[in-house]
Amino acid sequence: MSLSTTLDPVTVVGVGADGWTGLGAAGRRAVTDAQVVVGGRRHLDLLPESVRAERVPWPTPLLPALPGLLAAHADRRICVLASGDPMWYGIGTRLVGLLGPDRVRTVPHPSAISLACARMGWPVERVTVHSAVARDLDRVRRDLVPGRLLLVLSNDAHTPAALARTLTDAGYGPSELTVLAALGADREQRVDGTAGKWTAAPGDPLNVVAVRVVAADGTRPLSTVPGLPDDAFDHDGALTKREARALALSRLAPTGGELLWDVGAGCGSIGIEWLRADPASAAIAVEGRPERVARITANARTLGVPHLRVVQGRAPEALADLPTPDAVFVGGGLSAPGLFDVVWDALRPGGRLVAHAVTLEGERELGERAARLGGDLTRLAVDRAAPLGGFTGWKPARPLVQWAVVRP
Repeated sequence: MSLSTTLDPVTVVGVGADGWTGLGAAGRRAVTDAQVVVGGRRHLDLLPESVRAERVPWPTPLLPALPGLLAAHADRRICVLASGDPMWYGIGTRLVGLLGPDRVRTVPHPSAISLACARMGWPVERVTVHSAVARDLDRVRRDLVPGRLLLVLSNDAHTPAALARTLTDAGYGPSELTVLAALGADREQRVDGTAGKWTAAPGDPLNVVAVRVVAADGTRPLSTVPGLPDDAFDHDGALTKREARALALSRLAPTGGELLWDVGAGCGSIGIEWLRADPASAAIAVEGRPERVARITANARTLGVPHLRVVQGRAPEALADLPTPDAVFVGGGLSAPGLFDVVWDALRPGGRLVAHAVTLEGERELGERAARLGGDLTRLAVDRAAPLGGFTGWKPARPLVQWAVVRP
C-alpha cells in the first residue's frame, strides 16, 4: 500500500532517553517546523512549551489506524517521534512501506544497540539482537551458543528477570547479564549479575539486557544447521529421523522470508528446523492429533521458534484458506485422497515439494508421481552401530523413499 496524498515529506525524529536536550539541530528543527507532531505520550511530554505544533498521540491499535492518521493530516507538515533509531525495529520502516522512501525523512538518534555496545565494549557486528517488545522471549533460545553476545531490547522493567528465567530453564544459568537502563540519560544505570542467580528488582522500563552466553555443565549447544539430534525433540515416535530430516531440508532449501507447510507434522521437527535455519521465514505445522499439536507447540518454544504456527486438523481439509506456500513437506506420504492435488495447486510456481514414504504402497505412489511430473527419487537406508552379543554390529533402520520436485 502506498499513500501518495501527503504533500510534504514526513520527518521521523529519533529520541533518546535524554529527551529534548539530546536532539541535535536537525531534530529540533524538524520538531519546531512541524504543524503536527505524532508520537507516544512519553515522547510528546518531553517537548517544551515552545513547540506550538498540534500533539497527536499514537492511536491504539497503531498499525491499522496509521494510514487514516496520515491521510487526516496529509496537507500539514508532520513530524513523528520515535525511540532511538526509527529504522531499527521502529516506526520508520512502517512509514517507508506506506509512503515510499522518497516521502520519509529520517533523523536518527544513536540506537540502543549502539549505545549498549559502547558501554559493554562489544563490536556491534558480533552482536545478535533480539527484541522483547511484543515478541516472545523464547526466540532467544535459538541463539544460545557459548560465547555468543546477545542484546535484548526489553519490553518493560520485568523483561530482565523473565530473560534470566528463560536462560536458566534452557541450561544457560551461568550466562552473564548486564541491564543497561535509560541509556544516554542522566539517570543511566547498570546492573550486573548471572541468569541463574538474578535477584535484581525491576528498574527503569527503558532498558537493554546484554548477555554473554555461558552454558551450565552438561548443557549441549544445538546448531542451526538442519539435522538436530532426534532426542532434541519430545515425540511419540512420529518423528522424521535425523538423517532423513537433514536430507529433506536440503531439498526444501530454506532461504529466508519464505513459507513452509509441514503437513502431518508429528512432533514438528521439519517446521522447527526450517525456522531455526532462518527466523525470518515462516512455517505452518498441520497435525490432526491434539496431543501432537501440544507437543509441536512445546518443541517450538524449547527450540527457539515460538512463532511456528500450528493448525490442528487433517489434511487436505485443514489446508483450506492457508496462505500460499513456497515449500511443502509431506512426511506421511501422499495417500490421503485429494491431498496431492490440493498441495500441488497451492504451491507457488518454483515452489518445492518434498514427500517421504516408508511403505511399498507409498513408494509406488511417489514413483508414479515422479514418472509424470519429474523430480528426484532418493532411497535412504541408514545403519547404526549397536551391540550384537559381545560384539558390535550394524542395525538397519527402516528404508525411506524421498521424492523432491519443483513446480514449474
